Amino acid sequence: MPSYTAPTKDLQFILHNLLDISRSDIPGYADLEADFTAAILDEAAKLAEGVLAPINASGDREGCRLENGVVYTPSGFKEAFEAVKAGGWNGLDIPEEFGGQDLPYLMGSAVGEIFVSANMALNMYQGLTHGAISAILAHGSDEQKARFLPKMVSMDWTGTMNLTEPHCGTDLGMMRTKAAPQADGSYQITGQKIFISAGDHDLSENVIHLVLAKAPGGGEGTKGISLFIVPKFLVNADGSLGARNAVSVGKIEEKMGIHGNSTCVMNYDGATGYLVGELHKGMRAMFTMMNEARIGVGLQGYAQAVVAYENARNYAVDRLQGRDVTGVQNPDGPADPLIVHPDVRRMLMDQKSFVEGARAFTLWGASLIDRAHRSEDAQADGLISLLTPVIKGYLTDKGFEMCVQAQQVYGGHGYIEEWGMSQFARDARIAMIYEGANGVQALDLVGRKLAAEGGKPIMAFFDLVKAEIRESEGDQRLEGFVTTLKAASKDLQAAATFFMERGMKSPNDALAGSTDFMHLFGHVCLGLMWTRMAKAAYAELDAGTSDRDFYDSKLATGRYFMARHLPATALHLARIRSGSDTVMALHADQF
Repeated sequence: MPSYTAPTKDLQFILHNLLDISRSDIPGYADLEADFTAAILDEAAKLAEGVLAPINASGDREGCRLENGVVYTPSGFKEAFEAVKAGGWNGLDIPEEFGGQDLPYLMGSAVGEIFVSANMALNMYQGLTHGAISAILAHGSDEQKARFLPKMVSMDWTGTMNLTEPHCGTDLGMMRTKAAPQADGSYQITGQKIFISAGDHDLSENVIHLVLAKAPGGGEGTKGISLFIVPKFLVNADGSLGARNAVSVGKIEEKMGIHGNSTCVMNYDGATGYLVGELHKGMRAMFTMMNEARIGVGLQGYAQAVVAYENARNYAVDRLQGRDVTGVQNPDGPADPLIVHPDVRRMLMDQKSFVEGARAFTLWGASLIDRAHRSEDAQADGLISLLTPVIKGYLTDKGFEMCVQAQQVYGGHGYIEEWGMSQFARDARIAMIYEGANGVQALDLVGRKLAAEGGKPIMAFFDLVKAEIRESEGDQRLEGFVTTLKAASKDLQAAATFFMERGMKSPNDALAGSTDFMHLFGHVCLGLMWTRMAKAAYAELDAGTSDRDFYDSKLATGRYFMARHLPATALHLARIRSGSDTVMALHADQF
């Protein structure tokens, strides 16, 4: 049976040593003193460790079921969901006027890691609701906000997003779901949506679906798409529930992982829907939810690696196998623990250096969202827009890889379900696919984000890295960090220049290297985070901290990443420069 202990100490290090949030000029951050954030994280940890994590494996085994049109979640999920509701966790960063606590998005992200690591499938019911709330907050009318948001914030009602159809996933312009206008201003929604996470369940009184559909007069492609609120039960003027809407569950998908979340086929048979935002501007409204979801999915990717690493580390310490080649370490036992072996250490260091770097990267990204929204900072908005596909794509690719690494530490036991490592790998795998498959994230990064605003965001990122290098060069202790980061940053700049020079002449040259570019960019971002974390660790050591072991460990882990992982940027650059000729060499019938 796998275990989970929330990494509250490291989260506090990121919040206060790295990001120094209580001294930030972002509105609302001055209230985030260390004692306050510790209290929030400790309460989240208590809930995650005592309620959510214990039903993660059983929820995976039991899954969801559809009986007579009703979806039932696994045993214990209802009680756990009620515990999350009681704590008001879904409204942590939602405005007070709708029942939230109006804390920064950063704190929602920090708590989110804890909940995802403990039970990803269960947390998705809350996460999808939060995304739907954000879309209605940004684009809904005052009447829609008043009618739907308070109940969604309290999680008496939950939310979903409905995009994909059987014949179209990424290419939403092929959508067939129709919206027919009615005399009372509502629309009749008719069509089928698939892969709808938390599409229906027994956890809440109502489910508020956000559905993309085509209304008359919008033209072809995505320009004709509008966004609609389609509740499972219609909502009366006084807020009470009315008749059942014409929306039903066709089936629950049988999936590789996240079995505790009900991934549904949803049938809309003339269901009543209400337009959100402007007619034929649905993609803009939905992307409010999608961009939040993509950062949340990046968080899922590394959060699964966090819990997988924790269990692999514990197993490596306890499991006796073989002898240390430099001398016996456990003379009273038949063998030494696995952790003495260099290759096991390599796997654990891969995981540790990734999850700690990814945590810093994601929470820094969350702080950029707060700066963009709370300070109306255009540069921060451009920067997080640029980084979103990197957070989503790179962290989920590497997160899955690290879950497999953790599984490998167990040897044969990692392949046996009772040890739990299989679930972490299976659950992490979906994060590379949904909310825009990672290949699409890479294409978005290279095809749209690099050239956005005339290249201002990418140039701002380069300037930020250069400034970090300049500030750190005077400290000889940071030489290993600075030298490697400088080389990696030059590789990233060279790759961006290659795309700018070749992109218009030969688009395939840019697109063939897009995934390598996303990973190159991700490596540089983690290198930047590790350089900053090293500075923060040295500052604490210089101040005479009583916890030298924590900061010494942080520095050793950072050195490992810089020496063993960051040089991979040169490989990615070489692949990018090879262009598209080898990629496109075969005719379709030669595969």
